Amino acid sequence: MARTDWQGKRVLVTGATGIVGSWLCRELLAQHADLTVFVRDTDPQSELYRSGDIQRASVVNGELEDYDTVERALNEHEIQAIFHLGAQTIVNTALRSPLQTFRSNIEGSWNLLEAARRLPDLVERIVVASSDKAYGSQENLPYNEEMPLNATHPYDVSKSCTDMLARSYAMTYDVPVTIARCGNIYGGGDLNFSRIVPGTIRSILRGERPVIRSDGNYIRDYLHVQDAVSAYLLLAEKVDSKEVRGEAFNFSTESWVTVREIVECIRKQLGSDLEPDVQNTAKAEILSQSLSAEKAKRVLGWNAEWDLDRGLSETIAWYQEYLGKA
Repeated sequence: MARTDWQGKRVLVTGATGIVGSWLCRELLAQHADLTVFVRDTDPQSELYRSGDIQRASVVNGELEDYDTVERALNEHEIQAIFHLGAQTIVNTALRSPLQTFRSNIEGSWNLLEAARRLPDLVERIVVASSDKAYGSQENLPYNEEMPLNATHPYDVSKSCTDMLARSYAMTYDVPVTIARCGNIYGGGDLNFSRIVPGTIRSILRGERPVIRSDGNYIRDYLHVQDAVSAYLLLAEKVDSKEVRGEAFNFSTESWVTVREIVECIRKQLGSDLEPDVQNTAKAEILSQSLSAEKAKRVLGWNAEWDLDRGLSETIAWYQEYLGKA
């Protein structure tokens, strides 16, 4: 990953214990940023803790729904750059408890953006992590950034709202914010085993049949975590550009696969003959999703560096070490 001048920059990462947050923190520390993380729950299995990176960062404990804590984090730590990854990210959790998801994802986002608006002499750049799910179901694929946000299900709606809030603060108050829309981000360190990649790997390593909750024909866009990290850093670096501030960008390998296909890729790499258990019980999920990264390539000069085979190979090796199973 190309190095840029993050040395000494005072950076806040929300959602730092998640898969992307953990790897982003690692990269920022490698580039000698002055890192602060916003953490709700202590998760000792998170890469942020397992790697020891938490010991090299300032820690603010609290919830994004608490405005005073958010503003205190920015003000007292004199934050210059924010990577806003903090959110409730599991579709089924959102389906069971939409109110909690709306509070975390929507209220948490407006609190962060409002605190940044009130501290213009400090905050220079903000990247808001969104999702392809903000687009909802569309007749034509792949998604491009000119399409309307058409979400209907709770998690998807929470991401659409976050996008619109970010754009509102950029256009109305000139808050230096930009938006990243990624598909399914995978890689070592994802401990949400209800997701297809870590869940499939763990099941096979345990000698169990991998579970597919849908009918297996849902099309998804998979992006390796290292590509997501490079995308977020690049957006932050370019937010002063009029082509970037207030804009949303898709990030994708533009190689889309069905759920059955990604399970088959994992089975092949692990040499497994365990057939998937196709349950076809998924609810409130979009049938087909794919992203065009043309805008990111044209405006930012970004390109994905990890194809699916390489990304899965690295990811499987991580879980083999983590689970102690070769």
